[in-house]
Amino acid sequence: MFSREKLDYSAIALPDRIEMSEEERLETAKAHLEFMRKRHSIRDFTDTPVPREVIDHAISAAGSAPSGANHQPWHFVAISSAEVKNKIRVAAEEEEEKFYAGGASDEWIKALEPIGTDASKPHLDIAPWLIVIFAQRWGTFEDGTRYKNYYVPESVGIATGFLISALHHAGLSCLTHTPNPMKFLNELLGRPDSEKPVMILAVGHPSQDATIPSVAKMKKPLDEILTVFE
Repeated sequence: MFSREKLDYSAIALPDRIEMSEEERLETAKAHLEFMRKRHSIRDFTDTPVPREVIDHAISAAGSAPSGANHQPWHFVAISSAEVKNKIRVAAEEEEEKFYAGGASDEWIKALEPIGTDASKPHLDIAPWLIVIFAQRWGTFEDGTRYKNYYVPESVGIATGFLISALHHAGLSCLTHTPNPMKFLNELLGRPDSEKPVMILAVGHPSQDATIPSVAKMKKPLDEILTVFE
């Protein structure tokens, strides 16, 4: 973490090692791939409660992500309050109405058609938890003096991936939601101007009749997303 006082470089022995045979390593990689292929973004949640401790552990996992200069430029706001969730839904749907009424280009709207989204976001009320992810564009010391954070989008993106993976490993489903603009989240959640809202994650259990868009199963093959130099 960043400190106003000078922090000298000090090396310590690697505290954790995971020893595997090459066969075990390959089998573990395959098993992880198959498990992550079972992760799906859903919009149909139940209101079945999720213990806060599960959310705490998932966010702690997100907080363990690597970051530029180890500044850890993120903040997570977890909301189970029905009142606050509803305020977020109302504000988000207001922005979404503008988006679908002409704020987005025709090309963008066409790209969303196979996903089946519209301005209505009932999941923001129904899901037992909303997690709002903020990127800290700069930090401040106790006297208000600013310091710069580095590689903020990259760092927050990695942490968000850690969070989604942790939630999936806990048997939960989630949905990324990015209304545009999202400045209303700073006001609703009391976050400073130094923080930029990145997304809302709706988190919970899928309903019995949950569906996903068929196109969501259409993933690019490995040879389209990988280039190897050996």
